[in-house]
Amino acid sequence: MPKVKGIKCKVQIFEPGEEFNSKPLAGQRNATLNRSAEAMDATDKDSEWRENEQGIKEWSIDCDGLLVESDEAYETLEDIFMSDGKVGVLITMPSGKKYQGTAIITDFPIEFPYDDMVTYSASFTGSGALEKVNGAGGGE
Repeated sequence: MPKVKGIKCKVQIFEPGEEFNSKPLAGQRNATLNRSAEAMDATDKDSEWRENEQGIKEWSIDCDGLLVESDEAYETLEDIFMSDGKVGVLITMPSGKKYQGTAIITDFPIEFPYDDMVTYSASFTGSGALEKVNGAGGGE
């Protein structure tokens, strides 16, 4: 089985409900898809070992890249952040598998180093379910 190279994975954004009009973030470098679930204690008095069940799940995406001022996707993120809105976020794998959901932007700094390129980073916190999609469309 071939290994997945991170450089082939893309972060895109879209207006919620319009995933077919997604826009890639120009200059993107790194991204992390975080997924977690609460552990609920399901241990009873007869158990010798703690038992747990999976509780409420949550997801988030962190990404960074080179700032491209003319990037339409970046401009959309700025507008959504300033208006306290929600954004659709999509990660596409080389196989065509996609992870998508609606999120709020919780962190959106720009770094202006004296001796290097200007960069941005963005943190998206999921608002609702994260969907796993295979190929060009349709949920799994």
